[in-house]
Amino acid sequence: MTENAQQQPPAPDSELPTQYAPADVEGPLYERWVERGYFEADAKSEKPPYTIVIPPPNVTGSLHLGHAFQHTLMDALTRRKRMQGYESLWLPGMDHAGIATQNVVERELGKEGKSRHDLGREEFVERVWQWKDEYGGKILGQMRRLGDGVDWTRERFTMDEGLSQAVQTIFKRLYDDELIYRAERIINWCPRCLTAISDIEVEYQDDDGELVSMKYGEGDDTIVVATTRAETMLGDTAVAVHPDDERYKHLVGRHIKLPLTDRTIPVVADTHVDPEFGTGAVKVTPAHDPNDFAIGQRHGLESLTVMDERGVITVHGPFEGLDRFEARSAIVAALRADGRIVAEKRPYVHSVGHCSRCKTTIEPRLSMQWWVKVAPLAKAAGDAVRDGRVKIHPQEMEKRYFDWVDNLHDWCISRQLWWGHRIPVWYGPEGEVVCVGPDEEPPTGEGWTQDSDVLDTWFSSGLWPFSTLGWPEQTPDLKKFYPTDVLLTGHDIIFFWVARMMMFGLYAMDGEVPFKTIALTGLVRDQFGKKMSKSSGTAVDPLDWMNAYGSDAVRFTLARGANPGTDVPIGEDWVQASRNFANKIWNATRFALMNGATVDGPLPDASGMTATDRWILSRLNETIAEVDALYDDFQFAKLSDALYHFAWDEVFDWYVELSKTTFQAGGEPAKVSGRVLGEVLDVTLKLLHPIVPFVTETLWTTLTGGESIVIADWPTDSGFRDAAAEREIETLQQVITEVRRFRADQGLQPGQRVPARLTLDGTALAPHEAAIRQLLRLQPEGDAFAATATLPVGGATVALDLSGTIDVAAERKRLAKDLAAAEKEKAQATAKLGNEAFLAKAPDNVVDKIRGRLTKADEDIARIKSQLDGLPEA
Repeated sequence: MTENAQQQPPAPDSELPTQYAPADVEGPLYERWVERGYFEADAKSEKPPYTIVIPPPNVTGSLHLGHAFQHTLMDALTRRKRMQGYESLWLPGMDHAGIATQNVVERELGKEGKSRHDLGREEFVERVWQWKDEYGGKILGQMRRLGDGVDWTRERFTMDEGLSQAVQTIFKRLYDDELIYRAERIINWCPRCLTAISDIEVEYQDDDGELVSMKYGEGDDTIVVATTRAETMLGDTAVAVHPDDERYKHLVGRHIKLPLTDRTIPVVADTHVDPEFGTGAVKVTPAHDPNDFAIGQRHGLESLTVMDERGVITVHGPFEGLDRFEARSAIVAALRADGRIVAEKRPYVHSVGHCSRCKTTIEPRLSMQWWVKVAPLAKAAGDAVRDGRVKIHPQEMEKRYFDWVDNLHDWCISRQLWWGHRIPVWYGPEGEVVCVGPDEEPPTGEGWTQDSDVLDTWFSSGLWPFSTLGWPEQTPDLKKFYPTDVLLTGHDIIFFWVARMMMFGLYAMDGEVPFKTIALTGLVRDQFGKKMSKSSGTAVDPLDWMNAYGSDAVRFTLARGANPGTDVPIGEDWVQASRNFANKIWNATRFALMNGATVDGPLPDASGMTATDRWILSRLNETIAEVDALYDDFQFAKLSDALYHFAWDEVFDWYVELSKTTFQAGGEPAKVSGRVLGEVLDVTLKLLHPIVPFVTETLWTTLTGGESIVIADWPTDSGFRDAAAEREIETLQQVITEVRRFRADQGLQPGQRVPARLTLDGTALAPHEAAIRQLLRLQPEGDAFAATATLPVGGATVALDLSGTIDVAAERKRLAKDLAAAEKEKAQATAKLGNEAFLAKAPDNVVDKIRGRLTKADEDIARIKSQLDGLPEA
């Protein structure tokens, strides 16, 4: 907090406007928070630290509902911890997003009729930096709109000077420890982005393709193989069969003719081949398939590359220059003409990998790349969870984590791009290879060149928890705020990001974990639970909802759907309901302020309170304890729901209404209740603040005159409980609810007054007669009172005079008709459920539906009979 903020507390408004207008409040309020330094963390503080680093959004990105969802939860965690007295740091920043950003700038160049090659590497990279400065980081402003309480003084970017030093440092260490190496292997290649991509950046989908069975060899040497990628047969260097397959034993070791070429290829025996699948023989193309590459390595086969980086055929005259898909059709046609096609199946639906960014079909390609040897790093990442140093929440997500880290392949980290961290390796004229650390000078002189590739974006973001705090320097921030406390992120990037941070954090920080808890969320879906998409018209811009309903409404809706690890359905009507909740808080607080609610002085002794006062304070403390437990378990949906029902139902609908007679009577009881109401509002607003920060700040500063709820103390459970008062008010609620239901069943208007006699003597309800009459619109009985309906409820009796308010005969006739219908429904459902033949054949969901009808019929019959019993004789 800044010194200026301490010296100049804001003056609270003397009164609240009649309506809450989020658009008028949110922007200025957020800027006030930032100016006063409320979100800035102090590494020199004696307070215990609490740290969350934001999953860095792409520099090209804008706020979507997924961001809004996770940011709301992270903001809630850090705001609460700040109020609890922690030195709370929520560190923001952005990812340079190598492929995505380069694609954006290349498209801009394309509009000028240029490519990056026209500019050259240095000028192109400078152009990307210019784009980043002018257009990048749009999401940062949108985060302010959402209310993100991040420490903007510590904002980082994965390509800034400090993080670039961290990247070079860890590359050098891994290289020296022989955990980074260069090798020629099969990688996932995108012919559109013209770069390698990692396994986790490949999206698989079922595509309509073709399965072609073709005949290799001649005469007795004939063998049939099948493929979905006929164009790769130009690069075949063997046919493989299982060593125990009797059908082909005579061919193993022999060479057979490869169609359409002048080459012969060997038949090899390999246990990888499944003799039960297809013909039991597979074509082997080591340069264009990862399994074939492994077979080739085992048998010393040649690897022939037959496509260039754009997927264009580079060999064999008739097909040279054709795109891979054009070549596929042409090669099948040529084989067919040569009598080599045995069978063709179209369409043949099979799983095909696509680039997650541009959706182009991935091409497996033999390529010289840089790799991380992940086995020892992944083992450490698995052990940290197994031994409890890192908790995964919810725990059932541990299996997904272990399935991944226990089966990791070496990670291809080089990308054929210009935007990103360039690999710090130089090659000399005599074949020298030198890896250069951040404090070392690269070799110079004729013939020395730096590797042209850049590192995978996930390489630098894998360092995020410690590089953002100043590593490799031993900074005060690193000492104070590392390890971080919680990594809150979607379960969909366990593989992309979480595992990378675990591996690098444990390696770089000498076995110290990067975070203590991994809290995994679900994904935001539409109101029907389906994936949101622009093409289907279900994608939502959260800024549109913020403009319409306010940021608090969007935040509360998202938090209220946040069950750990479970997807979050959301619809606009739910945001409207949250807006109504914010309005309810506003209106109730206005009422309270107008009726003497205050936070001045200590709470009065319980002996001077009404049962209603003691009840709400007891419930308040129970709610504090419940909310704290749910926060610690990351149960955002449950804690939001608990706060919603406590605030709306218990405080605003019950306590405020039950206290109106006390306020109207005035005197000492009104003063006591005013102080109790002030206490309840003070605490309720604090409990709500981390999720709905704007409306609570405005109301709290007005109620208390305090500087800001952001730096207020988090409520603690005082231990006050009053079970007797809770039972008394529960009975009172039962009476009011039952009589209200009866009135509604009789068709009485809510405001219609009815003469009533209350028999409350000998019950705990006697002190509440005035409140009961006010809430139920019950007049004194008068001289002409005639009890036409009597309701025994909660140990009390409420007798009503309904003469002149309803047509008893007509009402009895209507209810009799409803009763007959309910009894008929019950008879039909009972008959079906008693029919053994029906039960044997009917699906479970149909039987369940009929059981539900029977239950409802029983409830309807009981309700209607009760209504009839309550009516006078016609």
